[in-house]
Order: sequence, then structure tokens, then C-alpha cells
Amino acid sequence: MLTATRTRVCQGVIDKRLEQVSHRRAPVDEVMALVERYRRRQAGWNVKPFHAWYQRDGGKRSYTWIKNQLQEAGVVQKAPGGGKHRKRRTRAAGPGMMLHQDASTHEWVPGVKWDLVVTMNDATNEHYPMRLVAEEGTASSFMDVRDVIRQRGLFASLYTDRGSHYWYARKLAARWPRRTPRHLARPWPAWGSR
Repeated sequence: MLTATRTRVCQGVIDKRLEQVSHRRAPVDEVMALVERYRRRQAGWNVKPFHAWYQRDGGKRSYTWIKNQLQEAGVVQKAPGGGKHRKRRTRAAGPGMMLHQDASTHEWVPGVKWDLVVTMNDATNEHYPMRLVAEEGTASSFMDVRDVIRQRGLFASLYTDRGSHYWYARKLAARWPRRTPRHLARPWPAWGSR
């Protein structure tokens, strides 16, 4: 009785679709002809121009399908993975060496969008001042830097995004010469910070 029940349960769990060949699968001779055509005429080509040529000759398969077939046949190498979008930098060695300041616009209160400006210790991820402001700018950045200096003392460096209130921006080149630091960077040489 138990064996019969197990057999029925196991048969109910088996997906019979996995045993069947897909009706959309390309015929083997089509794949072999495609690979042979690439070897004879376009060996060494990138897949993109080969796919354009294939479509001009009436081919109906997608670029991805052709690329996958050529890679499976070993006639086209897989491209190396691209670099990371954001390169990871090493963290500061100890607390107080580097601060990280950034802002995020969000509807923190229903119906009102504000910027949350956060200043944090890069080494420990400890959050220092945080404040909601109408728009991130020089004043809000200076307030957070002032609060950190009052509570914790001077820091060695500040890591930020490329906001124009922090650093020279190319779009503003006509207004400020390249060597002129922007508002937030001006007092740092006097403090011994960068």
C-alpha cells in the first residue's frame, strides 16, 4: 500500500515536459549549417556583424540565439566580463580619518520630497549628523561638517559625490576657473584636511 502511494506521488511530481524536446528547438542541420557558414566565411568576425549578414540572407533567429550556438560550438569565445560599474575603494584605516557625505531625495514625509543629508565615518559606518533639507547644497553640507568638528574634532578627508557645491564642475567652467576650489573645499588647506 505504501509503495503504491509513493509511486503515485512520485509520478505526480515528475514534470513530463522535461522529457520532451521543445517544439521551438532549432533542427540540428540548421545549427550545423550556421556554424559551418561562420567557419568558412566569417571566422574571426564578431557575432554582431555576422548576425547582420545572417539576417540580410533571410535568417530569422535572434542575435542571442546565434551567439549562444556559436559559443557552444567553440568557434566564438565568450567575452570577458565587464568591469564593475562602481569600483570599490579601500576604507579609511581608522575612525575620523575620512568622512563620507551624501544625500538622497525621497518622500520621507507623505506628500513632501526632501533631501536626507547624511555624514558618516568611512571606517566604522557610524552615522554622524543627518538632516532633512529642502535641497542638498552648500549650507546643509557646511552645517553637517560644522557639527562633526564640534562633536568629534577635525577629520583628515571628506569623500563626496561630484556635486557642484563640493567641487569644480565642468559645466560651470565659465563662472569659476579650474583651480578655484568650490565653497566646501576652500577652508580645508588651512585645517590641514583634503
